[in-house]
Amino acid sequence: MPFVRIDAIRADPERLDALGRAVHDAMVETVGIPSDDLFQVLTSHDGTRSVMRYGAFPGLRRDDDAVFVAITLRSGRTPEVKKALYRRIAELAHAYAGTEPRNVLVSLTENESIDWSFGLGVAHYVP
Repeated sequence: MPFVRIDAIRADPERLDALGRAVHDAMVETVGIPSDDLFQVLTSHDGTRSVMRYGAFPGLRRDDDAVFVAITLRSGRTPEVKKALYRRIAELAHAYAGTEPRNVLVSLTENESIDWSFGLGVAHYVP
């Protein structure tokens, strides 16, 4: 049920794939999603036609390996689970793609069961 968008600067297909696997594996491990629950959009920004901008907030010096991860998922996770998810994404992004943890920004947007349709115009989580 999570929908994931990953944006990276000048990432080749292999790096995008590695980042996607890192986020997915982290969600399987920490949030408990099924391994086949995979909905991702992976985008590389080349700096001319599409641009990523970032600052040093909150005191983190990012570089051109910056990665933005936006995850939309149903509400209900505890703060501890969310912290574990952030930590695991950063660990696996480093292990799989060589991305320094300081370069990984993660944002969660929570919604409710009625907010999902996986196709056919059906609200799959609501009878």
